[in-house]
Amino acid sequence: MSTVADKLAKKSSHKTSAKQVRLRLVYIDFWSAVKLSFLAAIAIAIVTVVAFVLIYLVVSTTGLIAQADEFLMSFSGDGSILLSNIVSFPQVLAFSAVVAILNLVVVTVLGAVIAGIYNLAVKVTGGLLVGFTSN
Repeated sequence: MSTVADKLAKKSSHKTSAKQVRLRLVYIDFWSAVKLSFLAAIAIAIVTVVAFVLIYLVVSTTGLIAQADEFLMSFSGDGSILLSNIVSFPQVLAFSAVVAILNLVVVTVLGAVIAGIYNLAVKVTGGLLVGFTSN
């Protein structure tokens, strides 16, 4: 009487041929590309805002802004130009939000343009050949 382990060992000793499938990507749906690029742009926008805030917090905690104020005061003398008046947390947050919104628009439009260019190029090249195997 054979055990289950013996049966599994017999099955694993047989070489199965790997099945190979080749597909050709001949069309990218325009609205799907726009939606996907919009989602990627939202992720990039969140990372941008967080990065700006973290960089500002590190720079302000280390005292680099105060040192830059002293450096600028040595040139101007009267203290009319201070970096701490220009760069504060609300300004950094507003600037990062503006950059994130512009980035959101640009990445979304870029995704749509790339999908359109790919759909036009497929008519000439025939598409992208992708191969898959079952191993």
